[in-house]
Amino acid sequence: MALTPSDMICFALYSAAHAMQQAYRPLLDTLDITYPQYLVLSVLWTAKTPMTVSGIGGAIHLDSSTITPLLKRLEVGGLVVRNRDMQDERKVHVSLTDAGQEMEARTAHISACIFEKTGLTTAALERLHTEVSELGERLRASSELESRPGKRRIASQKATT
Repeated sequence: MALTPSDMICFALYSAAHAMQQAYRPLLDTLDITYPQYLVLSVLWTAKTPMTVSGIGGAIHLDSSTITPLLKRLEVGGLVVRNRDMQDERKVHVSLTDAGQEMEARTAHISACIFEKTGLTTAALERLHTEVSELGERLRASSELESRPGKRRIASQKATT
């Protein structure tokens, strides 16, 4: 029996993520940054030190090919600078500029605005955050396990025994 999208957890999460990004849009439009750029900046603000592209990607679960265009636009906007590692040219370090650091203060109100838009209590929002984060971790771990060549063979052998 096929499920309708409204009966699927994947659709509920997708729809909620889309609605969340829409809630952020007017707040970020005034700063001339997108939601993914805000996430990248948030990682850098928290780190307080330069990070590699792969480190930023790991923090927000995006690969380098997705992060690089975001970083290029942030660099054109004067918020970050990218520098190749002198010992390993494959690595690119990303640093905040003064304007990028100042942007943190300009975004300080956003969390409170989003919290208010959710209509949830602090406890309910914390529970939801924990549950959704744990779900993401389990799904990523499951995908990583399934992508290992030897693991697929073992799993399929167990299924036939």
